Amino acid sequence: MRTTVNIDTHLLRQAREHAARNHRSLGDVVNDALRVLLTEQRRADAPVDLPVFGGTGLQPGVDLEDKNALTALLGDDEPNRAAR
Repeated sequence: MRTTVNIDTHLLRQAREHAARNHRSLGDVVNDALRVLLTEQRRADAPVDLPVFGGTGLQPGVDLEDKNALTALLGDDEPNRAAR
């Protein structure tokens, strides 16, 4: 289908270069890019089922938004260890 869209000059240049390097048409490159974007969006919107093994769920007084309180509750002396 033919349509008209406004594309940022820098992005269009990159898309044309990519198409030329891979011996593909600009339309094919744009189609692929849209497919990737829309597939990722669909995945991001999909609910995630996390496995649960035993336990009784979230304990009273636990605030999952408060990382410092969680660190203290778990007894982790290095709260920034995961950031390394």
